[in-house]
Amino acid sequence: MSAARGELRALIFDVDGTLAETERDGHRIAFNQAFADAGLDWHWDVPTYGRLLAITGGKERMLHYWQEIDPQAAAAPGADALIAELHRRKTAHYVRLVAEGGIALRPGVRRLLEQARGAGLRLAIATTTTPDNVQALLQATLGPGGMEWFEVVGAGDAVPRKKPDPGIYTWVLDRLGLAAGHCLAFEDSTNGLRAAHGAGLRTVVTTGTYTRDEDFTGALAWLDGLGDATQAASGLVRGQPWQGVVGLDELRQWAG
Repeated sequence: MSAARGELRALIFDVDGTLAETERDGHRIAFNQAFADAGLDWHWDVPTYGRLLAITGGKERMLHYWQEIDPQAAAAPGADALIAELHRRKTAHYVRLVAEGGIALRPGVRRLLEQARGAGLRLAIATTTTPDNVQALLQATLGPGGMEWFEVVGAGDAVPRKKPDPGIYTWVLDRLGLAAGHCLAFEDSTNGLRAAHGAGLRTVVTTGTYTRDEDFTGALAWLDGLGDATQAASGLVRGQPWQGVVGLDELRQWAG
């Protein structure tokens, strides 16, 4: 797919850490509840989970941790089935937590989504989290029709390899029928940035709780958020200091 640049036509969003701060107080808690359900003595505290976020994908993250603490058991028959069951339970706990209203969109996210929709830009999602998790978050934060805001949702096992592999982004671009040069990606992690760049996408990074100390050199914009009326975002745009509120005018200027 050609990466020739042109008019901005679509915005493609990562979910966890980008649309909402879901990791520390959402996914981590749900993982621990799933471990307790299964009678395991595993417990991921905040620093441990931050370290494990280097492994993308929930099933992959659990297997990596198991291989660290008990490689023989992790390689035994039935290990894959246990990981799959843990992941099923974890997803159920996460969906419940989100439905209870425990997680909100990051400041400025809804505003930007509404601006994009009003201007006729197409919206899409490219994430490693499961479709159930995506649906739960969008319905809880945008309303019952939240999923319909996004024309294409690339999630979970839609592609065989997780970020930083660019597969999920190329999958989304194919279904949008757009060249990468007509789109912007939004990410919060270096794995996400590598995935987006691998698909030829210019990327706006909004760092979060677990990623504020990562290096995002090469991102179109490297910011601490999108900003809103009460607090401006700050960071770098094309390597130059910037402060303000990220809206469509800014995005079009940066992408131009």
